[in-house]
Amino acid sequence: MTLSPFDQMKTASNIGGFNAAIKNSPPAMSQYITVGSNPFTGFFYALEGSTQPLLSHVALAVASKLTSALFNAASGWLGWKSRHEEEAVQKQKPKMEPATPLAVRFGLPDSRRHGESICLSPCNSLAAATDDFGRVILLDVTRGIAIRMWKGYRDAQIGWVQVVEDLHERVPEKGDPSPFGSPQGPSRVAQFLVIYAPRRGILEVWSTQQGPRVGAFNVGKHCRLLYPGYKIMGLNNVTSQSWQPQTYQICLVDPVSAGVKTVTVPFHLALSDKKSERAKDMHLMKKLAALLKAKSPSLDSVETEIKELILDIKYPATKKQALESILANERLPFSCLRNVTQTLMDTLKNQEVESVDEGLLQFCASKLKLLHLYESVSQLNALGSPADTSVSENDLAVLLRLDEKELVKLQALLEKYKQENSRAAVRFSDDQDGVLPVKTFLEYLEYEKDAINIRKMGEEEHVALGSFFFWKCLHGESSTEDMCRTLELAGLSPQLLLSLLLSVWLSKEKDILERPQSVRCLHTTLSLLSRMKVALDDTWDSQSVSPWWQQMRTACVQSENNGAALLSAHVGHSVAAQISDSATEKKFSQTVLGADAEALTDSWEALSLDTEYWKLLLKQLQDCLILQTLLHSRADTRPARAPSLPAEPLPRLSIRKLLEGGRGGIADSVAKWVFKQDLSPEVLKLANEERDAENPDEPKEGISRGLSEASEVDVNLGAITDLLRAAREQFPCSLELDVLHAHCCWEYVVQWNKDPEEARFFVRSIEHLKHILNAHVQNGIALMMWNTFLVKRFSAATYLLDKVGKSPKERLCRRDVGMSDTAMTSFLGSCLDLLQTLLEADVGRDEMQAPDLETEDAWLAAEGPISIVELALEQRPIHYPLVQHHSVLCSILYAVMRFSLRAVKPLSLFDSKGKNAFFKDLTSIQLLPSGEMDPNLISIRQQFLLKVVSAAVQAQHAGAREKEGSDTAPAAPPGQDLEWPVLAVDLAHHLQVNEDVVRRHYVGELYNYGVDHLGEEAILQVQDKEVLASQLLVLTGQRLAHALLHTQAREGRELLARLSPTLCTWLKAMDPQDLQNTEVPIATTAKLVNKVIELLPENHGQYSLALHLIEAVEAIAIPSL
Repeated sequence: MTLSPFDQMKTASNIGGFNAAIKNSPPAMSQYITVGSNPFTGFFYALEGSTQPLLSHVALAVASKLTSALFNAASGWLGWKSRHEEEAVQKQKPKMEPATPLAVRFGLPDSRRHGESICLSPCNSLAAATDDFGRVILLDVTRGIAIRMWKGYRDAQIGWVQVVEDLHERVPEKGDPSPFGSPQGPSRVAQFLVIYAPRRGILEVWSTQQGPRVGAFNVGKHCRLLYPGYKIMGLNNVTSQSWQPQTYQICLVDPVSAGVKTVTVPFHLALSDKKSERAKDMHLMKKLAALLKAKSPSLDSVETEIKELILDIKYPATKKQALESILANERLPFSCLRNVTQTLMDTLKNQEVESVDEGLLQFCASKLKLLHLYESVSQLNALGSPADTSVSENDLAVLLRLDEKELVKLQALLEKYKQENSRAAVRFSDDQDGVLPVKTFLEYLEYEKDAINIRKMGEEEHVALGSFFFWKCLHGESSTEDMCRTLELAGLSPQLLLSLLLSVWLSKEKDILERPQSVRCLHTTLSLLSRMKVALDDTWDSQSVSPWWQQMRTACVQSENNGAALLSAHVGHSVAAQISDSATEKKFSQTVLGADAEALTDSWEALSLDTEYWKLLLKQLQDCLILQTLLHSRADTRPARAPSLPAEPLPRLSIRKLLEGGRGGIADSVAKWVFKQDLSPEVLKLANEERDAENPDEPKEGISRGLSEASEVDVNLGAITDLLRAAREQFPCSLELDVLHAHCCWEYVVQWNKDPEEARFFVRSIEHLKHILNAHVQNGIALMMWNTFLVKRFSAATYLLDKVGKSPKERLCRRDVGMSDTAMTSFLGSCLDLLQTLLEADVGRDEMQAPDLETEDAWLAAEGPISIVELALEQRPIHYPLVQHHSVLCSILYAVMRFSLRAVKPLSLFDSKGKNAFFKDLTSIQLLPSGEMDPNLISIRQQFLLKVVSAAVQAQHAGAREKEGSDTAPAAPPGQDLEWPVLAVDLAHHLQVNEDVVRRHYVGELYNYGVDHLGEEAILQVQDKEVLASQLLVLTGQRLAHALLHTQAREGRELLARLSPTLCTWLKAMDPQDLQNTEVPIATTAKLVNKVIELLPENHGQYSLALHLIEAVEAIAIPSL
């Protein structure tokens, strides 16, 4: 700190004696304070000397360094400097300044006391030290004396808090001439000493220098008080003046709770002397807070004490704070709040005008205004209304301006909606509609500029306030006229009241639908609000839409409670028409022989414009209501056919959501519902059956088949088809059958992609894809599915199978493809169906035109993401040979997984061109295999196809035998295996393998497994029957060899002795072990021999052998007879 002239002369005399020389300006110095023993506290001063010697020392040092640098540089140029010298210079240590011994100038000697720590205050004027006696000593740094001591603080930790006064909180005091008595004066600074006593677990805050303890906190016995008890080193008494204290001055670390606590002290605690009005006010605030928390049996005494406390407070800001805490208290009754506010208001009005704070007066007036409004509304709600609230259907029709047919239709729609919507409704028994605590009421509203406004709050708070105003009125339990008049006189705008009315009406849908008489109450309330002064402006431009009714329509558009919104729209339309009619009649009565005909015409145009908007809203709400009813409905599905589905609730609909969902938003919402209900595509076709019946000119192909398939669905449809049909009537374009199937297909594949283990989702997606009638849409959807979800997994499965060479284990499938081996088998089968559908759709594209996507007139304003069908129509046509190429690969993969084939590498069945064409864009032109193929490759392909046929026949035969041996059905449907031989023949055509070889092998496998009747049917497809007959002849010999040679029966040996030697030799050469079924009756074998003779020409080399076989079979058959 800067020394005064007196302090400078005193210090010079103490150091130099009576004859010491005094300098004009004090020297720069650094002061050091130490604690320890002998002395207990020591004060040291380090002088930095005069300016001139300091500059001379600097100049001498610079000159010395410059000379050394020039000498070293010259030595390097002339070659005098050696390498060893350079290393010596680099290793030379930097010079250290010698320490300057300081002598203690003065101190506090105490031979028995030992100092432990010292902590400097932020403004350098004070310091606190601790000793081994458990004392905390406050030191005056300037004078070097101890000014205060605290006892009983062993192992104490200390710190400081410095607080600057906020000029905005300073209140001028009368008769105070000091600069600190006005808001324009300088800010004051207060310092507080923080002492933490770990042995007692207490943290205390003391006001310095002689102030009281202003705070004490129980913090635990294992904390640590962190405070930098010194300033930055190296500063003297001049440079330290610009140093600013840290932002976070002090904190307490608690290792038990793992928390860090800061110490914050308000400035007014430094003014806690007896003459401080601020300290007195804060004391009264503490007393008031304690009184509000305490439980008192006598409310009158509490009210009196509260009035006394708030009137004793001097500062207006503190008084406002006290009134806010009183009004925010939930335990005080309304009368107490009103009386306290009124008393404070009267006291302020009786004071002198100059001494009254205008802000506090306005605050009291606004709160008192709100309290009076709360009292008036509460009284109206408590009075009730004895009027009869029942309403007949005829009165309701007249009220809503509907005919009888329209009213019946509206009631039917609302009844269905209420039945389906009641399942998900939740009602809490603690709900009390129309009741609002005064504390909450004051938080919601604010009075400003002779008007009451609502603060920014959430939807629930908005509904609570609206219920307090209008719930009793909507139930007919309160006078609507008195309520509207009270709210209007209080300063609430009609627009605000309309917003509150609609919020409570739309949110209380369940109660509204249970009470039809509420519609008449809403009509009355809306009519009264519409007749307020600023609700409907008479000077509004007749060519524009009224903002009053537009506000109501906007609320209905945004509401998700479609039943209540539809009723409110009918009421609004009726009230608007009633007001328009009365205004037109009034204007017509004032018209004198057509003098005001132009004004009448303008009024009629405005009425027509508003009416069109009402009609559009009613149509949209009716559509939305029917669609919401459908989405809330549930089908009774049997657990065996419908396993658990994701229980994600469908979002509630509103007109705004449907408009923002784009042209495909409606079909997308229905598709999500179809997925949740797991409905078959046939159910959607049934819902369209009635429309097809109404159009006899349209073809009926496939309807009977659809009915038979739908009858097999284990679903109790109930009213599902009726709701679907109703939704289709409302949305004939958005829910067109192909559009709905396309969205369902996409929804199922999206859900399958989230969980590939659910293979049934992918299967159902392909079913919906096959039900799409328009080839353009079908082609686009299938291509998008392939590119988005399938091609990556398909390529991963291909490379995995080619790497393993057999059906992979579950672990490998999950690692590479992301699904189990069972799911991957189903996945490949569905991919094959998709590719086949894509090929069929490409052929059908040339036979039909792309559909014209239309939108209902009421939903032309829909804007949002492009629909799935529009994206599908934008897809380019596929390259047919490339898709067929992928279909062949998919068939091979599916066969390997389905029959667990071994030693098969799928990619080895293709040449380099074929391999390079895989997994490319299906719309691109790729170089595919053509011309003659390598015979070795064809041989490998033929072996694979024969292996597939054998596995398919084996699966079919094993399934049939298991079914005969047990009552349970086979794991794999045999109907699927029956298609494999046909598929193998088709693959042979694409793989350039002789198709007749595959057919002959199939016939041989059927006879090998003893299914002779199927073999006879399959013979018809074989072209080279001579080769087939030779193969069947061998099989016949194996059967006879087993019957004659491999049985121990005596008759068999006797029969063998009667046969010709040539036949016996031939039969002995046969190996019956190749037979899969040795229990074939001999009569069946006889038919087979006759079939062989029929197929063999007479000049064939084995014809005579076949004739001998007939004799052998007849000989065997005779003993069995």
